[in-house]
Parts: sequence; structure tokens; C-alpha cells
Amino acid sequence: MKTRDLIDLLLLGALWGASFLFMRLAAPEFGPIALVEMRVGMGALFLGGLVLLGSAPRQLLAGLRGRWLPLTVLALTHMVVPFALFAYAALTINAGYAAIINATAPLWAGLIAVLWLRDRLGWGQALGLLVGFAGVVVLVSGKLSGAEARGAAGLAFAACTGAAILYGFAVNYAKRTVAGVPPLLIAFAALSISTLILLPPTVMTWPARTPGAAAWLSAIALGVASTGLANLLYYRLLERIGPARAITVTYLIPVFGVSWGALFLGEAITATMLLGGAVVLLGVALANGLITPALLRRRAPAT
Repeated sequence: MKTRDLIDLLLLGALWGASFLFMRLAAPEFGPIALVEMRVGMGALFLGGLVLLGSAPRQLLAGLRGRWLPLTVLALTHMVVPFALFAYAALTINAGYAAIINATAPLWAGLIAVLWLRDRLGWGQALGLLVGFAGVVVLVSGKLSGAEARGAAGLAFAACTGAAILYGFAVNYAKRTVAGVPPLLIAFAALSISTLILLPPTVMTWPARTPGAAAWLSAIALGVASTGLANLLYYRLLERIGPARAITVTYLIPVFGVSWGALFLGEAITATMLLGGAVVLLGVALANGLITPALLRRRAPAT
């Protein structure tokens, strides 16, 4: 993997990890649907400005011609529904735990790719996915030992899992249907479609009490940084390194999500989290070819 792609991957992990912090802060005041509308709407405005700086409107429409149906499916499965599920879960469980469940997305992506697209993973990539998932299991085991996790609503956990499955589907669907479309156009179009889809239910569920300044700032940061900029990075990675490697960003999200939660919300960081985070990073390195099984064998001491 090139240095630029690695930097993009780390930055994307930090931005998406922060999204759980922003949702945790804003969801109680906006509600799940209104918050997601704010998220996709601001993301679309941010990317729309970048699109117009580089393309005339006619060129923009020409680049998207014939792609509206797959872009709508992508908007639903990669933005509207999973964003709403995570915003709903943010009302119940903490930011770090939601980020941890999100990290199962590569497992679902690999399973869907094998069953649907008949893809074959190299054994180094497969090992990386398994190691990364093992790190997630370590992280989850630490959370499950706490009273908060035992008392949290099962529906919130199911919502996070459903969102991760949809992410796994979306990464394969995008590679199959919108390959060749500039990443900026994909992200802008999908966010714009998401904004239109969510507008009617947002009008119906807009909070009666105006959210406070902290909630508004969190919603803005969620839309511009963790949605607009993050989706631009994601689709660029999808185009440059492929779905199997791009989806491994979700293994970095728990590390950042737990860290942001501890820094800004006072959520505890335990030795189990640190161990799990280290295993997650090893899985990312293996899945992306930064560390190969052959390299590990060469560095192993002779016996």
C-alpha cells in the first residue's frame, strides 16, 4: 500500500471513529432521524462545493448518467439506514462500544463477497481479517464484563450489527455498480439522494425543543468532517486499493472511537481495550499487505 493510501486510511479511521462521539452528543437532542438528515445534508453541501469548484453542472450530470438507481441503493445501504441505526443505538450505548460493533463490517463484507460475487481472498488477507476480528472480540469481551453492557438494550446491539452488515454489502455493491465514477461524484450524489429520502420523516420528527449549541456543533462536525470529508476519502480508497482493503478501515474505528470517547466523554480505557486495539492494528497490517506471513516467517528466530 502506498503512503498516501495509508494516511487516508488512518485519517478515515479517525474521522469515522469520531462520528460515534458526535452521535452520542447530538442524538439525544435531535433524535435519530433528524440527526441523520443533518449529517447527510451538511455532508452533501460540503462536497457540493468541492464538485462545483471542479466541474460544470452539465459535466456533473453527464458523469452520473445511468447511475441513479445504484446510487440510490448505495445511499440507502451505506448512509440512510446504517446512519439511522447507529444514531438510534447512540441513545443507549456508549461511543466506544458502538465503534467496536461497527468493526465487524469487514467480516460481513468478506462473507458477502464470497457468497455473492464468488470472490477469492488471498490467505494473507483472510488471516488479516480473522486477526482483526479476534481483536474486536477482545475489545467486546472487555465491554461485556461491565454492568453497562449487561444492562444495555438488546435492540441497540442488534441495530449496530445490522448497520455493520449493510456496510459489508455496500462496499461490494459499490465496487460492482459504480466503478469508474470519480469518488467525489459518488459521495456527493449518494449524500444528496440520502438528504432527499430523509427530508419527509425529518419534518415529521423534528424536535419540539431547539437543540443546544453543543448538539449543533456536534451535528455540524458529524456532517462536514465525519460524513462529507470521510466519504470522499472512503470512495477514493475504494477506487485505489479495492473493497477488501478499504473496508478494513472499520478495524481502526474502534481504536479511535474508544480513544475519543475516553478523551471527551470520560469513558474508561482498560488493559483489555489496549490489547484488543493492538491486535486490531495487526489485522489491518496483515489485510493490507504491510505485514505478510512470509515476512513474519523470515523474522521468526531459528530453533
